[in-house]
Amino acid sequence: MNFIKDIIKDIGNEYATLAADIDEAERFVDTGSYVLNALVSGSINGGFSGNKITAIAGESSTGKTFFALAVVRSFLDSDPNAIAVYFDTESAITRSLLEDRGIDTSRVVVLNVVTIEEFRTKALQCVDKYMKQDEGDRQPMMFVLDSLGMLSTEKEIGDALAEKNVRDMTKSQLVKGAFRMLTLKLGQADVPLIVTNHTYDVIGSYVPTKEMGGGSGLKYAASTIIYLSKKKEKDGKEVIGNLIKAKTAKSRLSKENQEVTIRLYYDERGLDKYYGLLELGELGGMWKNVAGRYDMGDGKKVYAKTIMEDPEKYFTEEVMEKLDVIAKGNFSYGS
Repeated sequence: MNFIKDIIKDIGNEYATLAADIDEAERFVDTGSYVLNALVSGSINGGFSGNKITAIAGESSTGKTFFALAVVRSFLDSDPNAIAVYFDTESAITRSLLEDRGIDTSRVVVLNVVTIEEFRTKALQCVDKYMKQDEGDRQPMMFVLDSLGMLSTEKEIGDALAEKNVRDMTKSQLVKGAFRMLTLKLGQADVPLIVTNHTYDVIGSYVPTKEMGGGSGLKYAASTIIYLSKKKEKDGKEVIGNLIKAKTAKSRLSKENQEVTIRLYYDERGLDKYYGLLELGELGGMWKNVAGRYDMGDGKKVYAKTIMEDPEKYFTEEVMEKLDVIAKGNFSYGS
């Protein structure tokens, strides 16, 4: 045993530790939606991994930015000392946009980045500065990169200025390198990173298939990859939000190729926390949907709209515990 400890000491690697001493406690970032938590972690009380990379991919206008902002709000609401660093590649983030979604702008740092190299450098600088603090002084922190697909490279910009009409073949390698450097550091610092990315149609596939852009770097580095598709939700003629179908293309915490439907509002409400629980309970046999009405156990049949207008009345602690058992049975590995 002394020999093993000597190896750890002599190597001098700050990340070296005995396997018996590895902290097994999984940390989660509440997404703000119970069914989305279940999809990505196998529990309605879980969420995105608290120290790994999560990729959110979808076509243009699928609500990726609003989706990421909803998670940021949930993260900040979970702890009054929490902060978020938002790497904005589209110059889309404004103070009014954040305030309209109920986000405390005094706890969000917005960094505009143009190239992959710039994102890599600034992200590493943030993590290194964060880790130099005493552990007790570190505020909970999360990163968002919105979006990977809009990042350029220094070579691409240089070629454009030199009026060279050539494609930069080094971009995918730079993406791989950036995430290689960040993955372990984020894990050790307990800093989650959410990356939004575009998708494209795979040409020549017999079955219509979507694929993320930017090469394979993000695919390998991400702990969870979610594909989004949507349909707009209207109140009369006004579009008030999206009903989003979320599907796991990759997950280390739950079953892959599972999907749920979530509701995303465009205002300060963000993700609807309770949307989808009625369907989850019906899936597990807790109640039945008869012509749009649900029997919640007291013999009375209630319309879904009535339940969702006052969810805390119907989704009691006992009901939520049963729903979590159903979620684990449907989404967790080994179930």
